[in-house]
Amino acid sequence: MTYFIDRRANAKHKSAVNRQRFLDRYRTHIKRSVEEAVNRRSITDMERGEKVSIPSRDISEPVFQHGQGGQRTIVAPGNKEFVEGDRLRRPGGGGGGGAGEGNASNQGEGMDEFAFSLTREEFLDFVFDGLELPHLERKQLMDLEEVRPVRAGISRDGVPARINIVRSMREAQARRIAMRAPIRRALREAQEALEAEERKDAVLRNPARINELKAEIERLEKRLEAVPFIDTYDLRYNNLTNQPQPSNKAVMFCIMDVSGSMTQAHKDIGKRFFLLLYLFLERNYEKVELVFVRHHTAAKEVDEEEFFYSRETGGTIVSSALTLVDEIITDRYPPGQWNLYVAQASDGDNWDDDSTTCRDLLLKSLMPRLQYFTYVEITPHAHQALWEEYETVAARFPSRFAMRQIVEGNDIYPVFRELFRRREEA
Repeated sequence: MTYFIDRRANAKHKSAVNRQRFLDRYRTHIKRSVEEAVNRRSITDMERGEKVSIPSRDISEPVFQHGQGGQRTIVAPGNKEFVEGDRLRRPGGGGGGGAGEGNASNQGEGMDEFAFSLTREEFLDFVFDGLELPHLERKQLMDLEEVRPVRAGISRDGVPARINIVRSMREAQARRIAMRAPIRRALREAQEALEAEERKDAVLRNPARINELKAEIERLEKRLEAVPFIDTYDLRYNNLTNQPQPSNKAVMFCIMDVSGSMTQAHKDIGKRFFLLLYLFLERNYEKVELVFVRHHTAAKEVDEEEFFYSRETGGTIVSSALTLVDEIITDRYPPGQWNLYVAQASDGDNWDDDSTTCRDLLLKSLMPRLQYFTYVEITPHAHQALWEEYETVAARFPSRFAMRQIVEGNDIYPVFRELFRRREEA
């Protein structure tokens, strides 16, 4: 059997390059395994990676083998059937003589699949592959501490790490030319005068003048050699200045119904959807803030613990939560500086006359300022008045308002991919 081994030198982190090549080659298999893992486990475990298995038949590589060609006149010891000179029919089925991986055996365990682990970042890359945030924008400058060093010309002062070698050598060359030019001119004149004096007859030649010219030439040559190749005056440095960058920030409003009709199972499903959306936002924005708003007949901004685990009794008025979100946006998150996303989870119950109020709030106040609004209705039953009014908003803002129904936990990931798929795939 012949193996081809690539012994070319690899750059730093060569294993990372090889690993990325492997992930790209078997992207279809890995993505299928990742989707199965997402449906199998809780979204609260999205912070860790995943162990992925690929069938060994799908990663097999072609190999070259030497077949048993030519004539063979060997008789093995202990043979009782053949003698030297007998002609044997060549066995069919290819040239390799080794045992294949598919041979059955009653001993040991066969290798049916190849297993490896994905890191958290690799796992999330496959989870969010093909998704995008609608209307992702970079808002105007907000925080001055968000700066990036940029090139700003050449400076005479700086640190050695920023020295501009080409510019420094150019300055040194120009200085040497400027300093040596008058010396070379004087040296040339002295040499010409010495030659003229030496060409004179012995009677007219002036020895004192000759000695004087030779001394002058020697002095000028030493001055030429004394001109330094490079001087601190020649050094030039790349000048860097801190340039303010536009802030890339988002705020995610999580709205949940905590009335008596919302069971803990409903809240768990909503929590998993919120966590998945938060991870997605975190990968697209440098800074993401969370605002938790719970409501029954009245809305209140709370922390995460109270948001997911508190339970109230009584009816439901959804407009109270939307009104509170509108007030928070006005007070703390100007749309010109923040990307605003709202995710609402409910079982669809609402006060009879309140659904039209919710529709008017969205159409007139919230939607013109939001990047995206997602509404998931966690119920196996038929839709009610709130869903019907939200359909009016979705028709008015088809690219920025999305609503889907979730019946059980396994529906979360497919619904999420449908809500945030690329627009060109829609």
